[in-house]
Amino acid sequence: MAVRAFVFPGQGSQSVGMGLALYEAFGVAREVFQEVDDALSFKLSEIIFRGEPAILTSTENAQPALMAVSMATLRVLEHEGGFKIQDRAALVAGHSLGEYSALAAAGSFGVAQAARLLRLRGQAMQRAVPAGEGGMAALMGVDLDQAQDICDAAAVVQVEGQADRHEVIEVANDNGGGQVVISGVMSAIERAVLISRERKVKRAVVLPVSAPFHCSLMKPAADEMAEALASAEIAAPVVPLVANVTAAKVTSPDEIRSLLVRQVTGSVLWRETILAMAAMGIDTVVELGSGKVLSGLVRRIDGDIATASAGTPDEIEALLKTF
Repeated sequence: MAVRAFVFPGQGSQSVGMGLALYEAFGVAREVFQEVDDALSFKLSEIIFRGEPAILTSTENAQPALMAVSMATLRVLEHEGGFKIQDRAALVAGHSLGEYSALAAAGSFGVAQAARLLRLRGQAMQRAVPAGEGGMAALMGVDLDQAQDICDAAAVVQVEGQADRHEVIEVANDNGGGQVVISGVMSAIERAVLISRERKVKRAVVLPVSAPFHCSLMKPAADEMAEALASAEIAAPVVPLVANVTAAKVTSPDEIRSLLVRQVTGSVLWRETILAMAAMGIDTVVELGSGKVLSGLVRRIDGDIATASAGTPDEIEALLKTF
């Protein structure tokens, strides 16, 4: 019998129309989208289903939107399969905002609570650094040490006749398969891309994001989330979470609260998360929600782990046949 982990996607997996087929086909999916709309006091579902791509991609919208689609997918899967998540999954994890989806899936948060926290998280991240001052880049064909060396070199600003100064540039995501994302001051990110090309890195590209996520520049956002999470009710998850910033299993509500704050400025250790899951006996990873980004990363990290993904009625039907 397969030993499964359910995982939940992060920002970048969104697309207009995601979740619409679920909404139209299943009452339990409609309930999720209605709960999110009610929690946020506006029709996020309309933006998800029929909005402008730029509006959906806005961090404050994309984060709760992706959680809504993931939770609608899970609710349909549970309803059609006649089981609860703890009956089919040994672990859960999510990439960045997907960690909130994973915790909602495992019962630590309610859907409405997760939507409000993610809306705030997106707004806080956008407020933390003025537009244009920070950025991110993806480096392909590097390992974590190589990416750190590039960050160290790019951090240094040399001005003739003056002492060197340093700008913030840090590893944001270790996604595995030779893909590392870096984050920091935009001028340092641009230097890192040039250094990467000089060092014959396979590919280095500045990402179209609105803020430098998962680096120390996000400290103001982490402070906002610490305040919000301090008063949030967090239940012990019915399925243990493998946390982004530690790649270790966690079930304590107080530890989850602390890790969610650390996650705002800390690196998403996705490669380490999947390797840890494999070491814990996971042989199948199921991605629930929009897109198949995480499934692709898993295959590049550990080819022995089977992958599946679902975000539409047909995909859910196919997935249930494997259960």
